[in-house]
Amino acid sequence: MNSRTKFRPLPKGRQVDPKALAEVRALLGEAPRRRDLLIEHLHRLQDRYGRLSAAHLAALAQEMRLSLAEVYEVASFYHHFDIVKEGESAPPALTVRVCESLSCELAGAKDLLRRLPAILGKKVRVVSAPCVGRCEAAPVAVVHQNPVERATVETVKAAVDVGRTKCPEPDCLDFNSYRKKGGYKLIAGCLAGRRTREEITKIMEDSGLRGLGGAGFPAGRKWRIVAAEPAPRLMAVNVDEGEPGTFKDRWYIERDPHRFLEGMLVAAWCAGVGEIYVYLRDEYAGCRTMLEREIEKLKKNPPCPLPPIHLRRGAGAYICGEESAMIESIEGKRGMPRLRPPYVAQVGLFGYPTLEHNLETVYWVREIVEKGAAWFSGQGRNGRKGLRSFSVSGRVKNPGVHLAPAGITAQELIDEYCGGMQDGHQFYAYLPGGASGGILPASLGQVPLDFDTLQAHGCFIGSAAVMILSHRDEAAAAARNLMKFFRDESCGQCTPCRVGTAKSLALMEGKSWNQPLLHELSQAMMDASICGLGQAAPNPALCVMKFFHHEVS
Repeated sequence: MNSRTKFRPLPKGRQVDPKALAEVRALLGEAPRRRDLLIEHLHRLQDRYGRLSAAHLAALAQEMRLSLAEVYEVASFYHHFDIVKEGESAPPALTVRVCESLSCELAGAKDLLRRLPAILGKKVRVVSAPCVGRCEAAPVAVVHQNPVERATVETVKAAVDVGRTKCPEPDCLDFNSYRKKGGYKLIAGCLAGRRTREEITKIMEDSGLRGLGGAGFPAGRKWRIVAAEPAPRLMAVNVDEGEPGTFKDRWYIERDPHRFLEGMLVAAWCAGVGEIYVYLRDEYAGCRTMLEREIEKLKKNPPCPLPPIHLRRGAGAYICGEESAMIESIEGKRGMPRLRPPYVAQVGLFGYPTLEHNLETVYWVREIVEKGAAWFSGQGRNGRKGLRSFSVSGRVKNPGVHLAPAGITAQELIDEYCGGMQDGHQFYAYLPGGASGGILPASLGQVPLDFDTLQAHGCFIGSAAVMILSHRDEAAAAARNLMKFFRDESCGQCTPCRVGTAKSLALMEGKSWNQPLLHELSQAMMDASICGLGQAAPNPALCVMKFFHHEVS
């Protein structure tokens, strides 16, 4: 035998700890070990142990017949998974996340982040977090999963001291109450033959309802496109809602979840869908608990035959609001956008034609069908049609979700729905479409807010998240806050976005911006980024240089 021959005493790769394997098997129980359930199983481990240890990740990989690299790349992609590497000490048992989105920053989030660590002590970890979807109650801190709205140092400490770590369930209209109010009669009538797919689809087309997640694609037309594809067809409902300033989906689901579920079922029926997946952002823990219960009630007492309905849990990644990234996440992968074509309506979830919708879009289906297409299309101002749910935050007296006519202006929204500006604040600027929709000055506060009305100014309405700034704020500081968000949330797949957001933020840090270089970099991002994150990330900076150049010259 050659004395230089080396033998490996153990197989190559991490060896699975028997104790960790037993714990993983006990935790998963009879749950399937399918690849698409990887994120769900990671959540089980995180919820049980407060972290993801190297031993548990290796055991999970073996149990699911995946490589450790496959498990680790998914776990490390999402913000809400805490991976503890071998030799590292575990994080404190309790984490407090302080939202640092624009609305929360305006309301004092930086002061909370500065003061809380010393007050809560070393047994509590305090970290900054991207938007948690409660902008109307800024600033917000989340104690484990329990959101503390309009947070102060005192209220956060009180929540920690008494152990309030779980998000309370919303007081919604439950299954039985919804049925008593005529709920599920529409979908039951459809399946009983009292309505036709063509009839319902035509009503949606005539109403002018467009996708309310941001893209604005006509809902009825989308149903026809998917229905024309070969079976089997799937549906994915996007309730990720990670755009800073946006919280309308949470608002509706907390109040009337079955209206959304019935609209979802009608849309699925019209498009010939056989199975439905609902993707809910992890920050909405109370909504998730409530939805699990209400969907179970629906399944136990169905008003008609139901397709399989699966509730999937996000893990903290803004990019998963993009439809193809959401589909990747549902499949148990990193949430990275797909190159298109093919489009998800042709090749979507698990390779099948997929009807993708935002929650609010299907929320309106029942009411539009019952009241008629003319009811919805007859709403509007300034030549626009329909209704819009505006998530309003910032320097107004009454922030919140305000249902208003499409085409209303920012000034009208402030005056008629938000009770005016806060005392001592004058209207200075506004974001008409959340983080990516750009920033406009108050002098353009009379521009109608709707699809296709803001492009001439370099902006768009997106999901109708309107954030109001006052004369005490700076548009340049707001743009920096947003670019930092985009830098942190870039999935990293494409260089224009991954590098462009970081370089843009560096160029925006000073009082005086290198505007020619920033323009050139912005153009490269818009032209070459794979998805809307990189393509729209430059909008706030471009608007500052166009409308607020005095702040950065």
